[in-house]
Amino acid sequence: MLTRAIGRYLSWPVDRLAALLAPTGIPPNVITWCALVGNLWAGMLFAAGRFRAAGGMMILAGVCDLLDGPVARRQNRVSLFGGFLDSILDRYADLILFLGLLVYFANVNRFLYACLAGAAMAGSVMVSYARARAESLVPTSEIGFWERPERLVLMILGALANRMDVALWLLAIGPNIAVIHRILHTWKQTERGNQPIPAAPAVASRRDSHAPDAPSSVTASLQPNIANNVHDASPAVLTRTARRGG
Repeated sequence: MLTRAIGRYLSWPVDRLAALLAPTGIPPNVITWCALVGNLWAGMLFAAGRFRAAGGMMILAGVCDLLDGPVARRQNRVSLFGGFLDSILDRYADLILFLGLLVYFANVNRFLYACLAGAAMAGSVMVSYARARAESLVPTSEIGFWERPERLVLMILGALANRMDVALWLLAIGPNIAVIHRILHTWKQTERGNQPIPAAPAVASRRDSHAPDAPSSVTASLQPNIANNVHDASPAVLTRTARRGG
């Protein structure tokens, strides 16, 4: 997968940069926020039609996005909240970039490409949400080509080559196909091990609620539901959901 290839090629220079930054004591969350600011600037450049400048700014923002994790590990500041914040700000960055493109194409009266930017924006959000939601139901949903690093690389290449029209067609179609792929994968996985969901406990009538054994019976009926749903709040699910690259 392209995401793993990108990670392998960039791991050494990113690790060297992290080694230089970590002793300064800069908090990893500050680096995460810097990535968002860089993408905000890139979105404004897209809106102004300065595609090559926007591509360069995306590269700088991407470097910050790659550095926060290694710096956190070197400073022993790895936390669930850090991963959660990184994931949330990544979603905002994606929306900002596509919103900038949408504004530009709307201003130059290219309605088709404004619609493509909107479709790409929806796909970038839904492909990540589909993975996070699927991984709360099945062991893994790491399928499909269109993870975030791949989308950003294509967007940067389109911007630097001044061919955002071609990039937008791919970004509008590819991630949405990946969402459908993940829906089908999750459906097959859940059907393979499908078990009936316990029925909701019946609400006791006003007359029966005064019976001595009513509280214990209602409590007993709730136990299967509690046991079946308690895993939804487990740290493992939170960790998977907060991972980047969706």
